[in-house]
Amino acid sequence: MHRGSALSSEPKVADALAEAAVAEIQSGMTVGLGTGRTASRAVLALAERVRNENLKIRCVPTSHATETLARSQRLELADFAMIEHVDYLFDGADEVDPQMRMLKGAGGAIVRERMVARAAGKRVYIIDESKLVDRLGQRTTLPVAVLAFGLASVRARLRDMALHGVVRRTLDGHLFLTDNGSLIIDVTLEDRDVAELACELNDVAGVIDHGLFLDEADEILIDTPRGIEKMVRQEA
Repeated sequence: MHRGSALSSEPKVADALAEAAVAEIQSGMTVGLGTGRTASRAVLALAERVRNENLKIRCVPTSHATETLARSQRLELADFAMIEHVDYLFDGADEVDPQMRMLKGAGGAIVRERMVARAAGKRVYIIDESKLVDRLGQRTTLPVAVLAFGLASVRARLRDMALHGVVRRTLDGHLFLTDNGSLIIDVTLEDRDVAELACELNDVAGVIDHGLFLDEADEILIDTPRGIEKMVRQEA
């Protein structure tokens, strides 16, 4: 009895959130690919569309991990060093507040994620409902990317700002390094004015970037038991 085709006949499980994230992408676009588990689902959904619809797109990954995934899916990659404008970006977020302000950085790719987001014409972030919070920092820490050269002095400055945390390490105990060679300090974020804090962090010598993404999102797609819901930034 031949049973070899049994597994291949099983229907592919649809990923509504990932499919929604890539639904607007069209041939001719340059597309920013976010980093993290949720963004990776959208990379797979995009690759499926490229294969099925023969889309002609260029992709800008925001991390080495995303680049590896995109290559495995045979997506065409572009060097961001030579790209002035990205048409569309999708990415994930660790927390989102009611004003569409986000906390990001669990994957350590905040520098590249922000750079590609700032170059993008439309920026869509995808999350599940558990990532919605009343205030940023409610459930996770704030990553701060710093130069190793000034680690001690930066940590002292952060303590002066009432930001206390630890230097991120890998599971085997080694210091975690970002794709750009920076260290990450994960700090506890108490209830405070995050817009003011972002400005303060931007002024700290040795801080490369941080996980407060306060005005990057144009749309946020939320996976809920009721279906995919959307938050849209209102024009000022």
